[in-house]
Amino acid sequence: MASSGFDLSTATWRKSSYSNGTGGECVEVADGLVGVVPVRDSKVEDGPVLMVSAAAWDGFVAGLKAH
Repeated sequence: MASSGFDLSTATWRKSSYSNGTGGECVEVADGLVGVVPVRDSKVEDGPVLMVSAAAWDGFVAGLKAH
């Protein structure tokens, strides 16, 4: 996996409240990094992580809440 420049080894991940309990579509994000929000597939914990700017993440969440 390519390095993001961020150490995520101690990241605390939290699953989307919309994820189901049977292993369905699960998205996790990690809090606590300044300016970015790491996003990953909870079913592939050692897989790739998408790093999204905090501003873009805020806009994404606001757009979801509007619909």
